[in-house]
Amino acid sequence: MERILTPHPKMVLQSNLRLAANSGKRFDRARRCAYTDGVEINLSPELQAKLDRIASQQGRNSESLVHEAVERLVSYDEWFIRQVEKGLAQVDRGEVLEHEEVAARMERLITQKQRRV
Repeated sequence: MERILTPHPKMVLQSNLRLAANSGKRFDRARRCAYTDGVEINLSPELQAKLDRIASQQGRNSESLVHEAVERLVSYDEWFIRQVEKGLAQVDRGEVLEHEEVAARMERLITQKQRRV
């Protein structure tokens, strides 16, 4: 069964995120697609049945669950890209840790956690 999702008109989905070959450290955001029309998605019968079951349990319709899932995915992807860009900026400023320092910090954390158990 097919469902139609109509995203918010201002939603912009980023496609083909990749590290830009020319800079080596920045995401290429040149390709953006703004969707103002509905988006049609095809779900397998099994996935549609799961979606319908969850929607019924929550007293909602399937379309609202799909809309919420897409909003969460897009929000997460935006957050993730911001975090990567922050990390790359730290690298550019030389704010990095050597492997040995990371290993030592992880060892201390593991030891502290084991003591609490």
